Order: sequence, then structure tokens, then C-alpha cells
Amino acid sequence: MTTLFCIAVALAAGLLMSRPAKLLKLPAVTGYLIAGVLIGPYCLGRLGIEGLGFVSMESLESLNIISEVALGFIAFSIGNEFRLSQLKETGKQATVISIVQALTATLFVDVSLFVTHLILGEDKLPLAVVIVLGAIATATAPAATLMVVRQYKAKGKLTDLLLPIVALDDAVGLIVFAVSFGIAKALKSGQVDMVSIIVEPLLEVVCSLVLGALVGLLFTFTETFFHSNSKRLAISITFVILTVALSKLNFSIGDVNIGFSSLLTCMMLGSVFCNICETSEEIMERADKWSGPLLVLFFVISGAELELSVFTKLSVVAVGAIYIIFRSAGKYIGAFASAKATKCDDNICKYLGITLLPQAGVSLGMTITAMQLGGEEGSFIRNIVLFSVLIYELVGPLLTRIALTKAGDISPKELGKTARRIKPKA
Repeated sequence: MTTLFCIAVALAAGLLMSRPAKLLKLPAVTGYLIAGVLIGPYCLGRLGIEGLGFVSMESLESLNIISEVALGFIAFSIGNEFRLSQLKETGKQATVISIVQALTATLFVDVSLFVTHLILGEDKLPLAVVIVLGAIATATAPAATLMVVRQYKAKGKLTDLLLPIVALDDAVGLIVFAVSFGIAKALKSGQVDMVSIIVEPLLEVVCSLVLGALVGLLFTFTETFFHSNSKRLAISITFVILTVALSKLNFSIGDVNIGFSSLLTCMMLGSVFCNICETSEEIMERADKWSGPLLVLFFVISGAELELSVFTKLSVVAVGAIYIIFRSAGKYIGAFASAKATKCDDNICKYLGITLLPQAGVSLGMTITAMQLGGEEGSFIRNIVLFSVLIYELVGPLLTRIALTKAGDISPKELGKTARRIKPKA
């Protein structure tokens, strides 16, 4: 009962907070995140009243399945952007920009934190932490970006290029993180393990794409047996949830550990489905509408999980500020330079980097792996990323909206609709 009541409170809080967010001309996702913070363990949760808010981080764990399924639907929707007809125009640009901006962000964070490491010393900022944080800097949050695009019905060259880049960014990030984490572990143990540094990350990406493609083929075949819209929607939901479940599999062959990325697997599911099913556009549009309340819950829960206690630690704030500044600079400069090199429009060159700043789910997932470093290093990495996620998630959606508006992908008409909806009747 308590869990169901918490879900109802979370949904109500998110929807209510979306009203003042509109008044302040903020994206709805920012309102959802703030609602989560307010009913989280650091605000209403402190009252200790079960159901009124989340009284502890442990109380949020029962809702993890909602976040996992929501991320599956987000990745499934992004897979729809990989239609072959569109990739012929933007595929090369998206691939080049994804790799360059991700690696540039890693380089900027690594260099800036390495200088900080030399100043502070190994005791206060270990080299292993520097390397891992540089890798985490690659990750971009697809959820916040997708929600802004949906809310304002963004359309245009920047939006067409942005969503594939966000999806490919995760693949690049997984590889960079796995390699960097392997190096960090080698620094601590003094032993170099080439299997975990090179073989396992590549296998994770390849296996995720293969699994997603196979389930996508099965999805398309199964869909032909149903003709009513309601049953096709049910089949879509079934296969997305099934894919999320399958992506949790983890097994070993000899010394090699094989796992899957739920984001990459669900993205491939959507990509295969949208390219070989004739009715894919209609089905995916219905699935997007169904997942709306699920995404509200996802962002409210994400806001509740943000640990405000990180602000009380001066070392976390200082290193976190350096991380945010140089990651942002790396994302922007990398996107700008690669967009110029691939002859993108001026508006894309100017504003693409700003839309790539949000960071959340993928980076937090990386910190779980980073905790394997043990000791203070793992906790320090998690606190830095939590600090950056708090800043990026609250500011990032607004910056994305501004960038898409400046680029002409969000029309003044869509922005005006928000203002008209909240005006009281005379």
C-alpha cells in the first residue's frame, strides 16, 4: 500500500509542479525534477511520514523497476531516429560528432583534473579518480533531451541530428568508460587486465546490438498477427519490457564477463522495428503517448534520488565545479569543431553543444561500477557525479530548450501555447 501511495504522490507532485514551471517558462522536466527533490529524503521525507514523501533512499529502491522500464521506452523512442532514409543524410555527421564531442569532453576533464591532482596531491585527488571521472564525462542524458523535444514539438535540422548523436554517445561512453576503468583498476592493483580493458566493453556493445536486433525481428514478426490498435500497443509495451529484462542478463565464458546495456539494446529494438515494419510510425507514436505518465514518474524519482548532502562537502563542490566547467567546455568545443568539419549549418554548430550538456542515468550507472575501486575513491567519484547531475539536470533542460529555440527548431507558436494555457479566463 505504501509503495502505491508513494507512486500516486510522486505523480501528483510532478504534475502540480509542472504548472509553476510553465509560468516561469521552464521545461516540464525541470518541474518534475524539482518535485522529486521536494518529496525526497532531504525535504518532506525528513518528516518521516510514510507515503507523504520518500523517507529514505532505501524507500526509493522499490521503484527502481519504474526507472528501468522508463529508460527502456526512452531508448526505444530514440531508436526511431535511426531510420535508414534519415541516416543517409545525417548518419556520417552524427557518428563523427558523437565520437569527437565525447572524446573532447574526456580530454578536457582529464587534463583539468590531472592539473588539480598535481596541485592537491595523490591523497586528496587520486589519479585513478581523475581517469574514471574523465570517462564518465562522455555520457549525455537522453531522457531530458527527449522530453524537451516532445514537449515543445521540436522539429528541424538540429533536432534531427541531436537524437542520433545522444544515442551514439552512449555507445562511445560505454567503451571509453570500460577502458578507463580498467586502467584505473590497474593503477590500484599494479596488474594490467587486457580482457576487462578492451575485450569486455567491445563485447557489451556488440552483444547489446545483436540482442536488440534479434528481439526487434521477433517483435516485427509477432506484430503481424494483431490488427487492432490496442493489441498492437500492448505488444509494443510487452517487447520493450521484455528487452529491458533480457538486457539484465549477465554471464561468463571462461574469464570473460558478458553483459548488456539496456539503453543500447532497446535502442536497437526500436531501430530494427522502425526500419522493417510498415506501421511502425503509428505504433511508436501510440507507445510514446502511453509512456507519458511513466516518464513523469521517472523524473520525479530521479529528482528524489539527488543527494543534496553533497553540497556540504567543500572538496566535492570544488572538484565538482571543475568537472562541470571543463566537461561543458569539452562538449561544446568538440561539438562545434566536429559540426564545422562535417559542414553542418551554422545554427547546428552554434547550439548543438549546449543540447548535449544534460547528464543523469548513464553516468550514475557508471558510478555503480566505479564503486568497485573500493575505499574513498569510489565514494568520491559517486559524490562528484551526483553533484554534477544535480546541476545539469536542473539547468540542462532549460539550456536545451533555449538552444533549440535559437536554432529555430522550436517555434514561437509552441512557446506561446504554454502561456495561453495557463492564462486565467476573463
